Amino acid sequence: MFAPLLSRRRLCALGLLPWLGHGGRAWALAPPAGPVVLEVRGRVLTPNQDGCACFDLAMLAALPQVSFSARTPWYAGPRRFTGPLLRDLLAAAGARGTRLRLRALNDYRVDMPWEDTQRHDPIIAHLIDGQPMAVRDKGPLFLIYPFDDRPELRSAVYYNRSAWQLRAIEVE
Repeated sequence: MFAPLLSRRRLCALGLLPWLGHGGRAWALAPPAGPVVLEVRGRVLTPNQDGCACFDLAMLAALPQVSFSARTPWYAGPRRFTGPLLRDLLAAAGARGTRLRLRALNDYRVDMPWEDTQRHDPIIAHLIDGQPMAVRDKGPLFLIYPFDDRPELRSAVYYNRSAWQLRAIEVE
């Protein structure tokens, strides 16, 4: 599944290989080795720390990466965002639900229907223009939709569902 992107050894070392079980079912998620940057709580089948699926930056970077350029209301010009698809991160956590509640470092909270993860391909960006995202530049994580690839996403509904400085996802 990920052979062209990452070696089997690297995936195993990062604790991500076991969740690639038969049929894509989650088996286990190793605990993060570095500082936790994202917690996935709630309806999670593979918690790895304190009842949640916790991810450090290395674990996020080990997932398949997607990049796209997008114009947003928050930046003067188009920016290139890179990170895993939200649905791949949720699969690694063994998460299933109907709604996601996103929470940012500044306590911004927004709900997202589960179907957005399948239909619109939002990513958890950890790079902007190829560089790690600083907290002062909406990082370290930014849940963002591919606005330029899908013009129907250019609306207040999807702009509001984008969450910069993302720190937690509650799966309901």
